[in-house]
Amino acid sequence: MTAKGNSTDTVDAAEIVKAVRLMDRPEQPKRAKKAQALEVDISKELPEEERWREQLNQVLTQQLSPQGFERLVQRILRESGFVAVEVTGRTGDGGIDGKGIARINGFMSFHVLFQCKRYKGSVGASEIRDFRGAMVGRADKGLFITTGTFTTGAIKEATRDGAPPIDLVDGDELADKLKELSLGVLTEMVPRVVVKEEWFGGLAVG
Repeated sequence: MTAKGNSTDTVDAAEIVKAVRLMDRPEQPKRAKKAQALEVDISKELPEEERWREQLNQVLTQQLSPQGFERLVQRILRESGFVAVEVTGRTGDGGIDGKGIARINGFMSFHVLFQCKRYKGSVGASEIRDFRGAMVGRADKGLFITTGTFTTGAIKEATRDGAPPIDLVDGDELADKLKELSLGVLTEMVPRVVVKEEWFGGLAVG
């Protein structure tokens, strides 16, 4: 027995069992280990509100294909009241990924072209200009959806006077819309058990 062993007064049995189980656990693939570590980071280091947003962002940017993201946007628009929503995604089409018709109160309608980008970073003004150039004469409005953010220049370019308007939807707004429509994001209502002490007090016998 070592000097360290002699100085130990108590032995935690639970810690021994945990250590043995770890030794017997089969080696995990590197990707699984990385995902597990990432999951731990998300669950422990972020507040609840930011945690699900970060997890959703990782799914959209790392697991979903570009074609899958386009179909997701198509589903969002349909669920939001758009009609005749189509995914085009043709190369050489100025980045236009699809089109649809937005109806307002059943009376007015707008032809909309949309572009969707799975970005981790920010969309700049040049990309908004390219998109507008592709949509001129083909639609009433444009819709640019990204998992990332928009630079100040991009926001100014989208609302520039005298140019066809382009609505911008960033990653946070996209997450909120998926949550609202319950598309891949489920809001669970966890029951809370409360003991009403005053109720028991009413049973007391004088």
